[in-house]
Amino acid sequence: MKARYNLPCNIAQTLNIVGDRWTLLILHEILIGHTTFNEIKRSLEGISANILSDRLKQLEEAGLTSSSLYSDHPPRYAYTLTESGKALEPVFDALLIWGQNHLEHCYKKMIHTSCDQEIEVSYYCPHCEESLTKDDTTIVTLSDQVTP
Repeated sequence: MKARYNLPCNIAQTLNIVGDRWTLLILHEILIGHTTFNEIKRSLEGISANILSDRLKQLEEAGLTSSSLYSDHPPRYAYTLTESGKALEPVFDALLIWGQNHLEHCYKKMIHTSCDQEIEVSYYCPHCEESLTKDDTTIVTLSDQVTP
C-alpha cells in the first residue's frame, strides 16, 4: 500500500492502511461473515472485481486478513480477519453509533440487548477499573517519528 500521509499521527498512519475507498467496507463484510470473494462482491454493490481483488491483497499484506484456499479448480479463497483486523470491531461500532446520532437517515442502531435502549461509546481504564468521560483523558505524543 502506498503511504499517502507522512504525518506523525495515529489517525493518518491508520488511514494509510484502511483509508482507501472500499477498504473499511470490505473489512466489515468479512467481520459479519461474508468471507468469500463472491459474497463480498454481492454485498458491496458497485465495487469492481479488480478493486475488490486489489483491496483483499492489500489487506492481507497489511496483516488485517488472511486467506485460505477452499477450492482448487478454479482456485477460490475464503478470507478471515486476523487479530489485528478483529481489533477494528470497536471502530466499526463507533462509526455505527456516530451514524445513528448524526445521519439524516439512520439505517442501523446499536442497542443494549437486555433493555433495548441505544448505547453510547465510553472510555474505560483497565488499570483503575473505572469508566471515564472524555474530560478524564489526555492524548500524549510518544514520538515525532513516523513509523513506516
